Amino acid sequence: MVCGENMIEIGVKFIDNLEQAYAEMQRVGADPGGIARMAPKAVFKVLKLSGLTPTQANIIKQEMLARGGDAAVARGVINHSVATTDLLLLGTLKQYRGFIKKLKMQPFGLAKLAERIEAALANLAGWPSRRINCRGLTLELGERTLVMGILNATPDSFSDGGRYLDPAAALEHALQMVEDGADIIDLGGISTRPGHSEISEAEEQRRILPVLDKLVQEVKVPISIDTWRAAVAREALARGAHMINDQWALRGDPELAQVVAEYQAPIMLMHNGHSTEYRDIMLELTAFLRQSIDMAQQTGISRGNIIVDPGIGFAKTYEQNLEVLRRLKELTVLGCPILLGTSRKSVIAKTLNLPVDQRVEGTAATVALGIAAGADIVRVHDVKEMVRVARMTDAILRGPQHEG
Repeated sequence: MVCGENMIEIGVKFIDNLEQAYAEMQRVGADPGGIARMAPKAVFKVLKLSGLTPTQANIIKQEMLARGGDAAVARGVINHSVATTDLLLLGTLKQYRGFIKKLKMQPFGLAKLAERIEAALANLAGWPSRRINCRGLTLELGERTLVMGILNATPDSFSDGGRYLDPAAALEHALQMVEDGADIIDLGGISTRPGHSEISEAEEQRRILPVLDKLVQEVKVPISIDTWRAAVAREALARGAHMINDQWALRGDPELAQVVAEYQAPIMLMHNGHSTEYRDIMLELTAFLRQSIDMAQQTGISRGNIIVDPGIGFAKTYEQNLEVLRRLKELTVLGCPILLGTSRKSVIAKTLNLPVDQRVEGTAATVALGIAAGADIVRVHDVKEMVRVARMTDAILRGPQHEG
């Protein structure tokens, strides 16, 4: 039987890592030895570097070209007519391996840069399932998406202000969220809505500590405290809280990192700021969080206890929030679990022109796409609905064994 032209089918494969490359080549029936040689050629990565001198950029470009890859740089690099340049590195994993080996032998700070490029590629390859010890309770990351339920002990939260100020009402709501599938309860005493009024440490503690005392006795999942203040975090951890969710990524209170390290608690670091001016928002957001990770580690916080959050709705315009959601996958370069908090936020309101109590579908869209882009934890108000969204998304991305 002759194979006619009309009998040949053409498909496309999107391969992000070596595991996928191996799997696809095995399906073809390739020789195992050939797979080992070919797989690194099937994974293509583009990295963006910034702040390079023309000397550094020229060496990087020549070394990558020598291995069959390439690097895009500013036109003025060749004649040193620019002071610094951004650079796009273009290559397969095989090309990167040879490039990194050679770059480690170069001067001008390039040896250290080679190590950072190597680490970035390792992070982009993904990481196996991991466990976070939350002071006696365990979170399993990587098997399925975790859902964090929001518990606001505030009179002025944009979504549910005043509903859970009473400790008994707060406990009842927390227990219901756990029954609905919440893996973490995030308790906060300060509103972060636009135009909110700052409150004292004493008032913040007055709001959350009576609630926390009830939660640690009755709730069987980790309790996170949404605070940037060291004194509040210390008292909460002393009373049994399991994690800290810091909306200022250790920039709000210089003492917070030491408190978290002392209690060996996990911490969530969120991107924030006072300006919405960015050249490349994801590059600068990543740099901000990388600095916070370094600050945390220098104080004694284990890298395995760090979770990062892109900070949707904070120091970003409407358009920038949408861009961060589109480019969320770029945040995986840090190699830390990603927390995504979009629930009922203004980016949904502005897109759909809906009041706060009608944003569940918009939230669901951001949750599903966020999980597909690498989010490990989603922080939500509507726990039952978003657990269902997460399970369905997990079933598509990870396989049906993660459904239910």
